[in-house]
Amino acid sequence: MAKPQPLDLATLEDGLKLDRQLCFAAYSLSQAFNRVYKPGLDQVGLTYPQYLVLLVLWEQDDQMMKHIGERLHLDSGTLTPLLKRLEAAGIVRRQRDPEDERQVRIILTPKGHSLKEQAAKARHNVVCASGRSAQEIQALRDELIRLRDSLNSFLE
Repeated sequence: MAKPQPLDLATLEDGLKLDRQLCFAAYSLSQAFNRVYKPGLDQVGLTYPQYLVLLVLWEQDDQMMKHIGERLHLDSGTLTPLLKRLEAAGIVRRQRDPEDERQVRIILTPKGHSLKEQAAKARHNVVCASGRSAQEIQALRDELIRLRDSLNSFLE
């Protein structure tokens, strides 16, 4: 890896402008996604984080809570109350694993399964609002995943 060169003051100041920050672009993009998803998710009574949990369970039902947290990059302190709200709404049920009582399995209820089709409409709204083709969206998503993985690797 090449040795970083010292920055001159003009370059340093330009790099500290808000609109030059990749992190701010990602943050404001995340907020825009939430605003576009919200009307569709409101119709089915879900928040965006709850929708993400359901995406994981729709891929494969009956998963360990720990695995869901890993997939979503959420710790148990964030995930537990989210799952409790989904359980109170009758969307999932939590069950201790009979083989290891310390582990909690998360299982979709019939209501949880039935939300899949309705929630797909919320995703469709985002795709339409993006103004991008399916191929462009896939390429952008792949690049964002590579960036996320690089940043996570940097911290390890």
